[in-house]
Amino acid sequence: MLAKGLSVGQAAPIVTADDLDGHTRRVGAPRDDAKNTLVLFLSPTCPVCKVLLPVLKSSQRSEQNWLQIVLASDGDNDAQVEFRKRNGLSSFPYVLSPSLGIAYQVNRLPYAVLMNEHGIVLARGIINSREHLESLFEAKRLGVASVQDYLESQQNRAA
Repeated sequence: MLAKGLSVGQAAPIVTADDLDGHTRRVGAPRDDAKNTLVLFLSPTCPVCKVLLPVLKSSQRSEQNWLQIVLASDGDNDAQVEFRKRNGLSSFPYVLSPSLGIAYQVNRLPYAVLMNEHGIVLARGIINSREHLESLFEAKRLGVASVQDYLESQQNRAA
């Protein structure tokens, strides 16, 4: 996890942006369905992002009762549409918005922000593997910014 960026416990910025299906979405806004939202920032040119796609699809299925995954990127619309189609991502909302990445202070990819149904940041960080993604879910369960923060706090208590 990077030291800079959104803080756990703060309200996420609400950014209005269109998705690739032409729907307007308010990312970070409170949800009526009581689901948490994971916004994953990715790029068609990011090799790690491509490796994570099967993990995202699996998580979408296994965590669907409490979580909606929203993909976010910027850049050329046609390239994003082709990337989404080629990789079978049509079941994910896919937002194309440079202002979203700026508002969420994203400076490396792939990067994720997990928010509760009220738009409060629960966890955030760089996601390079299944374990990183699952650590965000575990951080949510523990009520900490990251599993690393939790382990560090436990070590400090023991010292």
